[in-house]
Amino acid sequence: MFVDQVTVEVKAGKGGDGMVAFRREKFVPFGGPAGGDGGRGGSIIFYVDEGLRTLMDFRYQRHFKAASGGNGQGKSMYGRSAEDRRVAVPAGTTVYDADTHELLGDLTEPNQELVVARGGRGGRGNIHFVSPKNTAPEISENGEPGQERYVTLELKVLADVGLVGFPSVGKSTLLSVVTSAKPKIAAYQFTTLVPNLGMVQLDDGTDFVLADLPGLIEGASNGVGLGIQFLRHVERTRVILHLVEMDPDNGRDPMTDYLQIREELETYDETILDRPQLVVATKLDMPGSKERFETFKQQLLDSGVAEEHIFAISSITHDGVANLMQETAKALATAPAVTPKVEAVSADYTFDAENDRGFEVQRDDDGVFVLVGPKIERMFKMANLDHDDGAMRFARQLRSLGVDDALREAGAESGDLVAIEDFTFEFVE
Repeated sequence: MFVDQVTVEVKAGKGGDGMVAFRREKFVPFGGPAGGDGGRGGSIIFYVDEGLRTLMDFRYQRHFKAASGGNGQGKSMYGRSAEDRRVAVPAGTTVYDADTHELLGDLTEPNQELVVARGGRGGRGNIHFVSPKNTAPEISENGEPGQERYVTLELKVLADVGLVGFPSVGKSTLLSVVTSAKPKIAAYQFTTLVPNLGMVQLDDGTDFVLADLPGLIEGASNGVGLGIQFLRHVERTRVILHLVEMDPDNGRDPMTDYLQIREELETYDETILDRPQLVVATKLDMPGSKERFETFKQQLLDSGVAEEHIFAISSITHDGVANLMQETAKALATAPAVTPKVEAVSADYTFDAENDRGFEVQRDDDGVFVLVGPKIERMFKMANLDHDDGAMRFARQLRSLGVDDALREAGAESGDLVAIEDFTFEFVE
């Protein structure tokens, strides 16, 4: 099964907690704080594996989680950093944030890596909080939470040459003749439901990757038929072989088919038509096909297509196939590198200077004031409230963030309850 789009959940590891500890060894009269820092949490890293051709593996595993960092220890010992979780993807994979549609990266080169969820840093131990006023602080930080998100992986096959055209024009047959690929071939439309790849090897030692792309029809760029889900595979091809059927009994006009496919390609990505494109008339073994080809060829010449870009073949008898592959290799040798069309829609953020505090005050049905926002929630998760010094430090952080003033503006009075996630405390004037 060919899978080219999937959404997965990735969760990086939490940083290890910092330690509150003191040295109490013999002959060390002024031991002082000795709590070490926590280790870094593991990150989720996607990397290109040349052996993969599809996203099939992600159908069976949709959740990827990295380990948390080790906690800090006494005697100023740091916690162990967690190993990163590495996930293999095929070349040509584009990664988006599933919620914001923000482009995270485009993985096209062998062994290329992309960090999709970064592990949290380790919390600091109490050795970092010594001051002249507090020489024995019972303050430490919990580890920073790791990033957690849903990401969408979209595969666009990496091929040098792409076969395009209406269904049943002979794309799969040509691929089976010039490569060792064995695509499904049948006498009905949409036989090819997934892209098929094959390696063409010529007698002079030249080789290139040829892709048989599922048949396009009018309206494909707007989702008709197989639509955009396979048009995107044309993006990365450097040379296009446009196959047009010459069978007089197919009920279609070759020039009309040719213009419709060009229109669909241009509608999807206007840069595609700037690439070398060879027009290939197929099924020249059919009765009456040669006469039809002469008419079609003249129409192409009248429309501005160069004669050296027009070919006629029969995949059944192999007539013209070898010459077509040689000319394709020549076109590929001079074809420019392709800059893939990658659309990234950034999340829409509205800047409000009056509310640029990193949190928001809400009130639930029970009258409890709830503080929400990524900044204040992260601050809470990293606060160690097991010691009085840590709780006082967290209170000072809230005050410096403007929480006290914001609660008063929201109508909070002394004795009202305030909540941050599952932690509730009493507001005191």
